[in-house]
Amino acid sequence: MKKNIRIGTRDSQLAVWQATLVQEELKQNGIAAELVYIKSDGDIDLVTPLYEMGVQGVFTKALDAALLSDRIDIAVHSMKDVPTQLAKGLAQAAVLPRASYKDLLVFKGDEKNIFSELGFSNGEWSASHPFSKQSSSFTVASSSVRRRAQWLNRYPHHNTDNLRGNVNTRLQKLQNNNWNGAIFAAAGLERIGLRPANSIELDWMLPAPTQGAIMIACRENDKDSMDACAPLNDIATALCTAIEKDFLRVLMGGCTTPISALAQLKNNTVVFNGNILSPDGQEKIEISLEAPVDGSGALGTRAAQQVLEKGGRNIITSIRNAGS
Repeated sequence: MKKNIRIGTRDSQLAVWQATLVQEELKQNGIAAELVYIKSDGDIDLVTPLYEMGVQGVFTKALDAALLSDRIDIAVHSMKDVPTQLAKGLAQAAVLPRASYKDLLVFKGDEKNIFSELGFSNGEWSASHPFSKQSSSFTVASSSVRRRAQWLNRYPHHNTDNLRGNVNTRLQKLQNNNWNGAIFAAAGLERIGLRPANSIELDWMLPAPTQGAIMIACRENDKDSMDACAPLNDIATALCTAIEKDFLRVLMGGCTTPISALAQLKNNTVVFNGNILSPDGQEKIEISLEAPVDGSGALGTRAAQQVLEKGGRNIITSIRNAGS
């Protein structure tokens, strides 16, 4: 076993929090570890929308390179940033227990007016809100095409805008711009104690595949690092996130494709929900499947294939043609 494990991490507050969590858990198991800070392309360019940067792994490839060049031993990622196919020579060492998978809206302005506009009252979202009466000036910001597409699907008369940067930067940009709100991952804000009081969970919004999960990667031939991380692996989270990644992989989703997926364990059954939308939110294909845990290995693949057959293939083709 190595005397000291080098943990690669981006230098944002959230990324460092996640890496420090891994460092502390390794320490509890008697393994010393140090943090090594590495800048990603996604951290350097805070202006270009993610869907225009045109690459998968925009937040992970710098850490991949550091692993493959033996500058670090493990890398800690928000799992939703990790491509469906790891770089050759790398392997998944562990997935930590999942935090909240939900998205939330951080809003500005009068709470009563905001809630009325969104159809949210008494802690519940209305299924019959008169969307045709929405304000055309209401604007929500996010860098995620998935979040923006789902928002426009529910609120077609609203506007969306791009919002880039780490959590702290995005919160500040929300205050500095004339937006009504911005969408964040609940787990990101809650992990570093930055969830504002003026926020509500978007229970109707399906999350990005693996949202809320933390993944550790290492070199596939590094047995010491693999063994050190094995006790940190949460079997239930690893199973559910693998199913979600399969769904994403079959649909060949990336930053330009609004794809959502959530697998959950309920009474020894895996319950899966997924969807794909057109970027403008006008088209939406949904799928819901269940399988016993022992037979759930292909659940994500089956769900994706059904989505393709139900019209998802046409949405993907349209997105590709629009980008060519």
